[in-house]
Amino acid sequence: MKKTFFRILFVMTLLLVNSCTNDDAPNFHFVPLQIVSAELPEFFSLNQTYQIRVTYNKPDSCTSFSGFDVTPKDVTVRNVVLIGTKRTDQENCDETSSEEVATFGFEVQHFQTYIFRFWQGEDANGEQKYFEVEVPVI
Repeated sequence: MKKTFFRILFVMTLLLVNSCTNDDAPNFHFVPLQIVSAELPEFFSLNQTYQIRVTYNKPDSCTSFSGFDVTPKDVTVRNVVLIGTKRTDQENCDETSSEEVATFGFEVQHFQTYIFRFWQGEDANGEQKYFEVEVPVI
C-alpha cells in the first residue's frame, strides 16, 4: 500500500512539475523594418482607394513581413512603419539581407495634399529617420 501511495505521489509530482514549464512563451517579437522606397501615384482622387507599393529591407531569414502601422500625425500626414516578425526560436538564421515588396490599401478622405513619411530607421543619435512623399488630391 505504501509503495502504491508513493508511486501515485511520484507520478502526480512529475505531472505537476511538467505542467509548470513555460511552453506558452512567445517564440517571436515584432521589429520595425527599414523602408527603402515607395511607389505612389502622381495624384489622388477623393474617395478612391489606392494600393501603395513599398520596398523594404528584410534583414535575415528569421524575419518575415507582418503588416503596416500607418499612423496619422495630422489630417493628411501619415507615418508609415513596416512591421516584421522576428523568430526567437531559430538559431540558424541566414544573415543575408534582401529587398522585398509589400502593399497596403489607402483611402483618400480629404481634399488636401497627403504627406507620407516612410520609416528608414534610426540615425547615430537614436532619432527616427523618414523619407517623405507628397501626393496632391485633385
